[in-house]
Amino acid sequence: MLHRSITVAGVEVFPLCDAVGAMGESIRRPMAQMFPGGCHGGSDEWILHFHCYLLRDAAGRTVLVDTGIGPRDSLAAGWAPVPGSLGAGLARVGTAPEEVDAVVITHLHSDHASGAVVAGASVFANARHLLQRAEIDAAGEEVLDRVVRPLGDRVQAVAGGAEVLPGIRVLLTPGHTPGHQVVQLGDLVLTGDVVLHPVQLEDPRVPYLYDADPELATLTRVELLDKVRAAGGMIGTAHFAEPFTRIA
Repeated sequence: MLHRSITVAGVEVFPLCDAVGAMGESIRRPMAQMFPGGCHGGSDEWILHFHCYLLRDAAGRTVLVDTGIGPRDSLAAGWAPVPGSLGAGLARVGTAPEEVDAVVITHLHSDHASGAVVAGASVFANARHLLQRAEIDAAGEEVLDRVVRPLGDRVQAVAGGAEVLPGIRVLLTPGHTPGHQVVQLGDLVLTGDVVLHPVQLEDPRVPYLYDADPELATLTRVELLDKVRAAGGMIGTAHFAEPFTRIA
């Protein structure tokens, strides 16, 4: 699925649709269990759109936000529609994997991180990979072995807010995972899994079944959306059908 790019604060933002599909049976639950208290309408089927984002600044430098679900044998294979098509999406916007300057992994869940390493090798071989130190510290051995350790010294562990490139920052937004982070540029925030479903825009206090710390995730979501709304800004989400949403 193709989406148009937008330009924010002099940075072109390309949404890259890695895949579209429902969760696999191993983790699929009724919507009332996934998002308790939310108004879900008539459908009980959640079709996820798996979005990554490529940022290209005026100097031609590139930042990739999340690396998608990866190949058929990735960590996401048990529940997500593998393989992902991130490579094809990058090619469509004129960027080869070796041309990516920095990668921000919002968190280490398999649909966001599995495309970083394929067959034991870094896909984005010339890129720094920014992760929150708290996310690395909380990761299980399989994720460390298959994603983090193969990246070696390409990993840039940060603690809290940090600049990726001038005008592009990461912010610590814990709750969904201990070291979840978002990316901010101008009035746009790329939210990762802070906001997963439109029901959480209708009521940000609606929790998500698979948040590591639901109470903290709710506090983070409310605070982040309040800040974006106060700035008249927009969000770029990982799993909505449309990537960009203006927050009124």
